[in-house]
Amino acid sequence: MKFAKIVFWIAAIWGVAVLVPHYFMLDMIGRNDPPPITHPEFFYGFVGVALAFQLVFVVIAGDPVRHRPLMIPSMFEKFSFVATMVIMVIRGSIHSVSLVVAAPDALLGIMFVIAYFKTASQG
Repeated sequence: MKFAKIVFWIAAIWGVAVLVPHYFMLDMIGRNDPPPITHPEFFYGFVGVALAFQLVFVVIAGDPVRHRPLMIPSMFEKFSFVATMVIMVIRGSIHSVSLVVAAPDALLGIMFVIAYFKTASQG
């Protein structure tokens, strides 16, 4: 259970640290990686939903055994982003360097799977 607590606290802290600055980066992203974002509601919507999911990680970290079922959508949250990034690289929509952004999510997703199986015997 200790492993799961640590993993989900790390995920929540990392997620907040990475996501909150996006609320102030809309124009910078458009300048550094044109074209500019034309539908900020989608951008901010993504950031808001992703930020809300960090609260799910906090809930899981509080009692991983009790909230073990929430680990499944947590894994999906991580792996769906990684898969999307990989598909976009394969299609040529983004540069392969962008996969660096997905690497922490891939690692956290793998640790979520490990936490899920480690908490199975404790429930």
